[in-house]
Amino acid sequence: MWQKLSQIWKIKELRNSILYILAMLVVFRFAAHIPIPGINVENLREFFSSNQLLGLLNLFSGGGMENFSVVMMGVAPYITASIIFQLLAMIVPKLEEMNKDEAGRHKISSWTRWATVPLAALQGYAMIQLLLRAPKPILENLNLFTYITTLLTITAGTVFLMWIGELITERKIGNGISLLIFAGIIVGIPKALQQIFINFSQDQLITLIVFAVVAVITVVGVVFISEGQRNIPVSYAKRIRGNRMYGGTNTHLPLRVNQAGVIPIIFAISVVLFPSMIAQFMVQAKTEFIVSIGTWVTNLFQNNLFYGVLYFLLVFAFTYFYTAVIFHPSQIAENLQKSGAFIPGIRPGKQTEEYLQNTISRITLTGALFLALIAILPLILQNLFNMDSMVVGGTSILIVVAVVIEIVKQIESQMEMREYDKL
Repeated sequence: MWQKLSQIWKIKELRNSILYILAMLVVFRFAAHIPIPGINVENLREFFSSNQLLGLLNLFSGGGMENFSVVMMGVAPYITASIIFQLLAMIVPKLEEMNKDEAGRHKISSWTRWATVPLAALQGYAMIQLLLRAPKPILENLNLFTYITTLLTITAGTVFLMWIGELITERKIGNGISLLIFAGIIVGIPKALQQIFINFSQDQLITLIVFAVVAVITVVGVVFISEGQRNIPVSYAKRIRGNRMYGGTNTHLPLRVNQAGVIPIIFAISVVLFPSMIAQFMVQAKTEFIVSIGTWVTNLFQNNLFYGVLYFLLVFAFTYFYTAVIFHPSQIAENLQKSGAFIPGIRPGKQTEEYLQNTISRITLTGALFLALIAILPLILQNLFNMDSMVVGGTSILIVVAVVIEIVKQIESQMEMREYDKL
């Protein structure tokens, strides 16, 4: 390990990229600790600890929501905008066509950034309304001017984090948005451990041991599923050019069990949070019927059974959805046919496409079930052991481990590229 770290440090471009990313994460953490004035922080944290959905939203903001910081909305509006355009790309033929070439993808990315601004303002307004209805006062001396400036600050904070995330992604060492969420989870672990040691009693010993064992098993499972793949055998036909024979080699096409990574869980959290946000607007309405619907939706999403089932189904569905977005059997089949390659026993072209589609659908089932179970793992353990919270939930462990694996792989690929350049 130390030899590998030494090699990374000796490569100037790689070293500068890592230092740049660390500097951006420091800027993010600094912004997450700049609070908006006029907030009762103690009442805010107590309100967050009593609400499961707000705890998930706090995960997106890297702890900024709990402090009511200038980046309190985190990257959630940007993720919501990404979901909207990816869904539209599957429905609208023009967007689907644009998504196939580089220029079109850049244009869709630009539209996603613009859509993030009104979504951040909308979610910021809903959050302020939610905090105004808290049992204990959180926002103090909130007049019209303070309201508008707070909303503008929250929106600007989201755009700032979106910019930082894209700067990190450009360095090609992990996804910037995932790294921001990763940093928010990591910084919260020491504080959670401190609380456990302070409040520790012998009655909790067995529960903590169970949690530790589950955490280790979860990490092993995440690594196993993330690294798991099915190798599809591929053969290249022999071709004669002049006096030489080319091809005739056998290789394989790796299909990962979890093609989508942590994206389905991030998407699912955004979708789960959105109805609750909209319900806050409905509760403030003057029409009694709309108010009753808003109250019903709010109470429904605070029901652990409903929330757990919905969260499970969303993660499961988004795993298949995002796999369909990034994995295109038709393109792979076409590329294999053009390069004179084929899957033994399968005809090139349409049959190869159908074979790849059926195969990826079957192996994605395992990945989707695993991700969905990991997502609701904290709820299951909390109900079994009557614990209000966990040090690190299943979602947090999944994001941390998956991001670390992605970073390691991208660093290794960059190191291998430089080795090829030397040759």
